[in-house]
Amino acid sequence: QYKFRDLTIEELKNVNKAYPNFTFSMNTYTFKDGSQKDLLNFSGTVPVKYGNSYNIPIRLWILDSYPFAPPICFLKPTVNMGISVGKHVDARGRIYLPYLQNWSHPKSTVNGLIKEMIAKFEEELPLYSLSSSDAARQSELLSYIAKITEGKTDMKSKSKIGGGKNEGCFNKITVVGAGDLGIACVLAVAAKGAADKVVLLDLSDGAAKGGTMDLEIFALPNVEISKDFSASADSKVVILTVNSLGNAQTYLDVIQSNVDLFRGIIPAISHYSQNTVLLVASHPVEVMTYVSWKLSAFPKSRVIGVGANLDSERFQYILTNLLKAQVPAKDAWIIGEQGEDKVPSWTSCNSVVNQTEAMAARNSRETVANRAMEVLKGKGQRSWSVGLSVADLTDSILKDKRKAHSVSTLAKGCCSINSEVFLSLPCILGASGVIEMVKLEEDPLVQEKLQSSAGSIHDLQQQLKL
Repeated sequence: QYKFRDLTIEELKNVNKAYPNFTFSMNTYTFKDGSQKDLLNFSGTVPVKYGNSYNIPIRLWILDSYPFAPPICFLKPTVNMGISVGKHVDARGRIYLPYLQNWSHPKSTVNGLIKEMIAKFEEELPLYSLSSSDAARQSELLSYIAKITEGKTDMKSKSKIGGGKNEGCFNKITVVGAGDLGIACVLAVAAKGAADKVVLLDLSDGAAKGGTMDLEIFALPNVEISKDFSASADSKVVILTVNSLGNAQTYLDVIQSNVDLFRGIIPAISHYSQNTVLLVASHPVEVMTYVSWKLSAFPKSRVIGVGANLDSERFQYILTNLLKAQVPAKDAWIIGEQGEDKVPSWTSCNSVVNQTEAMAARNSRETVANRAMEVLKGKGQRSWSVGLSVADLTDSILKDKRKAHSVSTLAKGCCSINSEVFLSLPCILGASGVIEMVKLEEDPLVQEKLQSSAGSIHDLQQQLKL
């Protein structure tokens, strides 16, 4: 059934010569659409040096269009091995490499692929040791995720693995990612007293180091550090702070690396906390919120980006306390796209009685808004300041405050936007995420800028491989 049988056999001989421990067999492979095909595959271990020497078990499936299509690659962990989700490996163990994306016969070979695999694994070890109880949960999770990707599982299923582990916690949150931003979020949420328990999910390799180690040394009450996805079970809010730090050459490559990272994280997170609100702080926030929505299959109300919440809070503060402006700051917002393309806007027209007064009020607000935006430009977004903003949003959700925030939400249908993009808009937040969108004052210039941002974001999303 192989179209290029002789080329395939020759390639397998070369692999067997370089890696004599590999075993070959024909087995049935199930694709994501549920279709099946008998494919040649081989399993074995590859040597990896990561401090010590390790033999990493892998399995490669050879498509019947080989060598013009690349193999499908997986880790093959034993029951006492856990998968370290990263930029090259997702939660079910599938391996993603630049070599696979750039596959081209006759330049690309399986031996060349394995060499790059070894090199990437030596930068980021893909497996770690599990305890016996963790091994059982890992096996069950892998089985579940495999069913999701093959379309066999109802995502709305109420069953939970390890759910009883944290049943005593009423307001539990999980922060995914133990970089500076992740740790800042943990400290800010803990300081605000918003949650009964905070789990920091550290997906990095090796022993605890840096800020994570300091958190362990100076143990904070109700803060748990874990590498196991099951520790996140039953979280009311899951905060995503991870960003890929690969050697991508272009902006699109950087975003694709983040997408690859999320592809391994979101299915596991959404399985353990099926009713959670996802709060995305990873960059670029609009795109990564869209990716989280697509990968989780959650309703749009429960997938939110941190968006322009920090900028809006600063904007309102500058208007009231620095400029002493005679305008209602609570009606002033920063909306749209995070970064240079953000836009000031308003949610009321102050109930003026005639057109002359309306024009005067609009001009007055525009003048003071321009001054405030100049002040705002000098304010950077450090990890600690974003962490405080995240804690503010988390508090509104956990305590069902029904407070308005400018957050990234699905903008389709707003301001004549017809594409599925996420932009910052003022929204009322509660226990179920976005409860309703606050109506903005109609302003043709603002709408034009939002539509422009939506167009560029949509074009970028179309180039990504989800």
